[in-house]
Amino acid sequence: MSISLGRLPIIVIALVTLIPLEAAMVSRESADALDRKIAQIQQQGAELNSGSTLRTQVTEDELNSWFMYRSRAQLPEGITQPQITIAGGGGVTAQAIVDLDVVAPQRPSGGGFDPFSLIGGKVPVTVTGVLQSADGVAHLDVQTVLLSGFPVPVAMLQELAAYYSRTPERPLGLRLDEAFQLPAGIRRIDMGLGQAVVVQ
Repeated sequence: MSISLGRLPIIVIALVTLIPLEAAMVSRESADALDRKIAQIQQQGAELNSGSTLRTQVTEDELNSWFMYRSRAQLPEGITQPQITIAGGGGVTAQAIVDLDVVAPQRPSGGGFDPFSLIGGKVPVTVTGVLQSADGVAHLDVQTVLLSGFPVPVAMLQELAAYYSRTPERPLGLRLDEAFQLPAGIRRIDMGLGQAVVVQ
């Protein structure tokens, strides 16, 4: 699995379901199935013909299984237990446990009133939004952000996302309001109830 495709679900959803993981149908078999589908998507992306259209279905259970059994090496430090719920019309709800004590000492002070100074430890971060994609480009419209169940400004999520997505090429990290290029020749991702269809 390539790094770019492997990090796509993390960037799109791991930082962005309030249902416990035990409620999902997670299994090693489903995690293996998603591994095979990721490899298939990559191979198809390398071999795509301009006139062809290929569709790969990914279920919510496969994603949650992959997060449980395969994601440890891919997740940034301080993020654990990612979970996702896929709704129709592009709706996505994601939750992860974020260790703010890992983030706070390494981030610049917000100056003045800094909400992060009031919170610490491992807290659930829950995000709902709508993922829109077309012509190889996707955009996540974040609608609500909950920190330990309490609504917080989207700017706080932006700060976490920027911290966790920093690279030498992008020292300031990603911005949530920016569209991003889909990898492996993916044209769009159609979100249905409990599933997503990757269209190449």
